[in-house]
Amino acid sequence: MTHKLLILLFMASLITACESEEKKSDAFGNFESDKTFISAEAMGKILNYNIEEGDLLKEGQIIGQIDTLALYYKKLQLQSQIEAVAANFVEINSQLEVQKQQLENIDIQKKRTNKLFKDKAATQQQLDNVNGQYNIAKKQISAIESKKSSLNKQIEAMKNQLKELELNISKCTIINPVNGSVLNKLAMKGEMAMPGKPLYSVADLSSLNLKAYVSGNQLSQIKLGENLKVLIDGPNNSLIEKEGKLIWISPSSEFTPKTIQTREERVNLVYAIKIKVENDDGMLKIGMPGEVVFGE
Repeated sequence: MTHKLLILLFMASLITACESEEKKSDAFGNFESDKTFISAEAMGKILNYNIEEGDLLKEGQIIGQIDTLALYYKKLQLQSQIEAVAANFVEINSQLEVQKQQLENIDIQKKRTNKLFKDKAATQQQLDNVNGQYNIAKKQISAIESKKSSLNKQIEAMKNQLKELELNISKCTIINPVNGSVLNKLAMKGEMAMPGKPLYSVADLSSLNLKAYVSGNQLSQIKLGENLKVLIDGPNNSLIEKEGKLIWISPSSEFTPKTIQTREERVNLVYAIKIKVENDDGMLKIGMPGEVVFGE
C-alpha cells in the first residue's frame, strides 16, 4: 500500500511539474516580418526573370528585364524629329545674318539722310522712306528671332519627351529595391508585366518579430527596450531559448484572437506586443509559434 502511495505521489509531482512548466511562459504568439511587394513599373513582356523563392536578394540587384522594343523605336523616332527641327537653324541663322547686315546698311543710310535733312539737302519724304526701311528691317529680324525661339522651345519639349522615354526604358529593368529573401514569386518569364502588378514579395529575415498578446495586468511587468526570453519549439518536444528585444506595445486593447493563448485564459481584452529576435542561424520562420517569458 505504501509502495502504491509513493508511486501516486511521484506521478502527481510529475504532473504538477509539467503544469508549472506549461505555465512558465507569460505570452504566446507567432513570428512575422514586414513583407514588401515589388511591383512592375512598366508594361511589356517579361524577357528575363532570374529569381526563385528563398533567394537572398541585395538592394540594387538586377533580377529581370521587360521588353523595351516599342519604347526604343519611339526613342529613335523622337531623335529623328529633333534632328529635323534642328536642321532648320542653318537656314534661319543665315537669314538672320543677312537681315542684320541689311539693317546695318540701312542704319548707315539713315544717319546720312538725317544729316542731309538737317542741312536741307534731303526731303522729308526721303527721311521717311529710310526710317520706314529701318523699322521694317528690325521687325524682320525680330520675326526671325521669334521663329528661332519657337524652334528652340519645340526642341526643348521633345528633349523632355526623350528624357521621359529614357526613364520609362530604365523602368523596364527590374531592380530589387531592398535587402531580403524572396517569399513569393508572383510572375513568370514570358508573362505580361503591368505597372502596379506585383512581381514578387520579399522580406528581411535576418531578424523576425514575435507578435504576442498580454493582458492588462501584465503590462506593468514589461517595458519598451528591455530584453526578454523567447522560446521556440525544438527537437523531441524541447524548447530552444533565444533573446529578444521588446520594440512595440500596442496603445490600445483588442479582443483576444482565437488562435492566441494567454496566461489568464478568460481574459477578453489583450494588448499586442512585438519582440524583435535576431535570426542569424535561420532557425526562425514566418508563422512559427513562439513563447515569451518575462523577467524572472
